Order: sequence, then C-alpha cells, then structure tokens
Amino acid sequence: MKSIVSSALVCLGTASAALLLAAATAATAAPPPQEGQFGTIKGRLVWGGSEAPKPEVLIKQGDKEVKDANVCAATTLYRQDLVVDPQTKGVANGFAYIARPKGSNPKAVSNLLAEKPKVEIDQKNCEYIPHSIAAHKDQTFVFKSSDPIGHNIHYTGFSNSKNFALVPNGQAEEKLVAEPRPIPLKCDIHPWMSGTIMVFDHTFFDVTDKDGSFEIKGVPAGKQNLIVWQEKVGYVTPGASRGMEVDVKPGQVTDVGTIVLDPAKVKK
Repeated sequence: MKSIVSSALVCLGTASAALLLAAATAATAAPPPQEGQFGTIKGRLVWGGSEAPKPEVLIKQGDKEVKDANVCAATTLYRQDLVVDPQTKGVANGFAYIARPKGSNPKAVSNLLAEKPKVEIDQKNCEYIPHSIAAHKDQTFVFKSSDPIGHNIHYTGFSNSKNFALVPNGQAEEKLVAEPRPIPLKCDIHPWMSGTIMVFDHTFFDVTDKDGSFEIKGVPAGKQNLIVWQEKVGYVTPGASRGMEVDVKPGQVTDVGTIVLDPAKVKK
C-alpha cells in the first residue's frame, strides 16, 4: 500500500513540476506581435546639388543606326539609373528597406501575396519598365515583352543568375530567392537596356517614387536598421550595409526626413 501511495506522490510531483516548467516557459516566451506593435517608416531621397542633373539621352528618336531602330528608336530613351525630379529634387528608383529586421510580420507577407502574387517587368520600346523593382521571394516575377522583336533576360546576382531569350511579345515566369544585394538586369541584344531587382524574405521595403518618397509599413516596433540604396551611388544612408538605426514606435509613423544623395559620390 505504501508503495502505491509513494508512486502516486512521485507522479503528482512530476506532473506539478512539468506544469510549473510549462507555465514558466509560457511566461518568458515572447508573445506574437499584435497590430499595435508595428509601425511605419517614411522619408525622402533627395538630390544634394543646387540643381537637378538634366536627363541623359540614351537613344534619340529616329536614330537609324540603332539596332531594331523601328522599335528601339520609336521614342527618345533616357537613362533611368539616376532620375531627379527638377521641381522637388526627389530621386526616383532608389531602394529603401530594413536590413536584417528584428522581428517579423507574417500577416503583411500573406496580405502582399494575396493582393499581388506576381510582379511584372515589361520590355517596351527597348526599355525595362519599371527600371527598379522590389519583391518578396514568394512573389512570381513575370518578364514580358511588349515589343515585336526578340530580347533576352539576363540577371546576375550572387544567388540569382540566369540568361534566357524572350520571343517577340512573349513572357516568362521566374521565382527568385532572397538576397541582400541588388541584382543587375540587362538585355545583351540591346546593351543600353538595364534595370535593377531586389528580392527580400520580408515585406519591409519600398522603391522611391518621382519625388523621392518612400514608405515602409508594418515594421516591427523597436530599433531597426534602414538602408537607402541608389544605383549610381550605392549605399546612401550612413552605416553602409549595416544601415541607419531607426527607432520604430508601435502604431506610429516614424519620419526620417530627407536623406541626401551627395552628387560627389555619383559614379561616372
């Protein structure tokens, strides 16, 4: 009888210890982020010179010397690797993103994939549209051509590298993996054609618009590292690949103000 009672007491003691351990683990485990635990980062990428640089012509309209001139010289093409709005001095086509984010936002990922499962890059009049594009790794890239001539898609990242032909008015779908650096995009048939891709494993990114504005929503609250990268300069924000520290407040918009692109750092 004593043996049975002793065994029962041992079992009860073990069960109690297990319950206490589970309770302690639950108390110390980080709760899942709630809606109010995310914030927004916004700012503007602006040209630091006294005057905006003039658009640089790549292909003049009607230039018969250009390959596939009937399509490629149908309109004047301008360089897109440095686009500065003369009114606002905003710099378009830059990438703003969080480096090595502290925390995640699964809901933002599922919402993005539901709203925009595919991202599209068109080749129209021998130009990539858009020039700069950012996407989540689970979004599908649709490379298409609105041109009645042949092109090729050639991207050369560290983790993403591929070169394939695209028939006139054709398209192809590709999945790319996330990588921390921008991926150059080009067409070898028409060597002036270029673009830039970035692929992330989170949703904390944006591409600067005409006036240089960017807005990154759903960022986990706390200290995060913001990077602004521009094709002709590289890292614009302090800290280079480490990024610039930003304290994201839950449920609030953190405005980092103007991030100035130094003209002296523009690569020739």
